[in-house]
Amino acid sequence: MFLITSKIVKLILLSALLPLNYTSAEMTSLSDNDLSEVDGAGVGLVLDDFVFSHGNDVANDKVFKIKGLTDSNGDAVSINVNQLYIARSGSNYGTTLDPVNLGRLTNPYEIKLLDGDDADVKLPGEGVLQISAPSKVDIAGTGYSCIDPTLGAGTGDCSSRPSSAGWLNGERPDMGLELEITTNTGGPKNLNFNAKSAVFDGSYIRLWGDDDNKKMAAEFRLNFYTPELEISTCSQANQGCSSSVKMQDFQLELALGTTFQPLYIGADNITGGLTVEISKITHEYINNLNAGVSDGTANGDAAHSFFTDYYTNDSYRSNIVIGNLDVGGTSLGSAKVEGMLIQYLDIKFRDLAP
Repeated sequence: MFLITSKIVKLILLSALLPLNYTSAEMTSLSDNDLSEVDGAGVGLVLDDFVFSHGNDVANDKVFKIKGLTDSNGDAVSINVNQLYIARSGSNYGTTLDPVNLGRLTNPYEIKLLDGDDADVKLPGEGVLQISAPSKVDIAGTGYSCIDPTLGAGTGDCSSRPSSAGWLNGERPDMGLELEITTNTGGPKNLNFNAKSAVFDGSYIRLWGDDDNKKMAAEFRLNFYTPELEISTCSQANQGCSSSVKMQDFQLELALGTTFQPLYIGADNITGGLTVEISKITHEYINNLNAGVSDGTANGDAAHSFFTDYYTNDSYRSNIVIGNLDVGGTSLGSAKVEGMLIQYLDIKFRDLAP
């Protein structure tokens, strides 16, 4: 079975495209005077009444398989995607498929081009492609708790609204993936991932070309919040699964790369494998810094300011918070890693086949 439905798919201009006095949530035509005030370019994406579901149905030749993988003996590994779904929160592991909204007109998912000369980008002379989820908002305004879907406006800094009596669809989907793995040496084994009322607000990836290193450079921010993330190995995802790990009140805020210390994505010249790398900082002021203290020159002052920001700016740091970790029905309590600054990273993917 394969189902994808969306009653309304809206492609809208970004707020950067709209005149500064534009406040209506309705799509309207732009006059010549309006167009004269355009100061950017991009596309916003909003999906209303959206449901996606894939199920395994061999009898009707509806199968989604991942091929090309082998085990340590070189034998083929077959992976069936038995279930893949995106639906409204409360889906009960994808068994109830009600529509959900993804983004909204005032805060959509966005694809846009950034000017590297802008103060918040800081890549002079570069054009930057940004793909982003809805942005976060002021807690004191209309923001919602990123974790607790029962709390109302003014309780957090996430824009995506939870499902409620007044807003049934909500903007926080349940998401799940069930994989069935078969090898020549063993029967089918399952690996399942399920997240409830998921929120990605504040996530984005910025991409640009680094001519000096001949690589694609990136700045990546992944925010992922869910009241429950479950990983299990049952034949079918369910609440009674004894071989499951549940992470309640799960928060991931991952920061990889900056414009001055990019995340490089490329290929190894020898093996051809994918490489992911964060290298040492190369900054124009680094040679003017003496023992972390300004040397009295203008460049020295700028260097001191730069490194002070680098080591104190929370947006460069990663956090992982688990409110409660449950393994097979046994609670192990809470866990957290906060303030992790990733200064160096070197990952290489290689083909280990003989």
